[in-house]
Amino acid sequence: MTNAQITLVQLDNYGPWTVTPEPRREADLQTMQSRLFADLSQFFGTRDGYVFFTRFDNMIAVTNGADLEDHARVQESIRNRYPVTVSLGIGTGASPTDALVDATAHLQAAGSAQDAERREVLGGQPLADDERADDDVHIAHFDVNDATGKYTDELDAFSTFVRIEQGYASLMRVLHDEYGGLGFFVGGDNVVAIVPELDRAAYEAVIEHVRAEADMSLKVGVGSGHTATDAGLAAKHALERCREDGTIVEGDV
Repeated sequence: MTNAQITLVQLDNYGPWTVTPEPRREADLQTMQSRLFADLSQFFGTRDGYVFFTRFDNMIAVTNGADLEDHARVQESIRNRYPVTVSLGIGTGASPTDALVDATAHLQAAGSAQDAERREVLGGQPLADDERADDDVHIAHFDVNDATGKYTDELDAFSTFVRIEQGYASLMRVLHDEYGGLGFFVGGDNVVAIVPELDRAAYEAVIEHVRAEADMSLKVGVGSGHTATDAGLAAKHALERCREDGTIVEGDV
């Protein structure tokens, strides 16, 4: 059974800040966002977590194993190094979607994301050590079959991007709406999802849904573990078995 711990990272009052005292250059904003994401990814990565950028002013982290002190240290580091601060909501649940809803509620209860008075909220409680198990986190690593041959080497770069995004959108919706999972585009033709414990038939149904809706063929490696890093590495190895054996689902199913 999944025992997800999700942290919502939300930049404080970011929208108003981008236009105060006057609109800031987009190149500067994009540079800051990318550096902030990289720093968050590195920080939580050293604690065996994963961070996904979503909309950049809101980022979602899988933080099983990170405690309140770790989260407070993140806030301090960002405060000292960036012109913005972040609020963090920690949520837990039987599914990643439930955990994210819990994390979001802690921040919404403290005030609006554009409330100038809301600064560095740290809400929610991490999983206690005695609540954790070796298979708390389930990660599915999806990959497009022959993306290079079908898209990269046949279409222009933007058309390829559109096709990949259409497939990602279909996959993201079905995982979230039907299974309580959270899927994230991670570059190239790859989507990494934190999911509840699902069986082979569920993954086959997800892959068929994306094929029918977006005309895209996928394969997936599934892993479980104590942390996101453990589960993610197991998923990567399972995906390699898909590539070697020509299968569409491998791993902890």
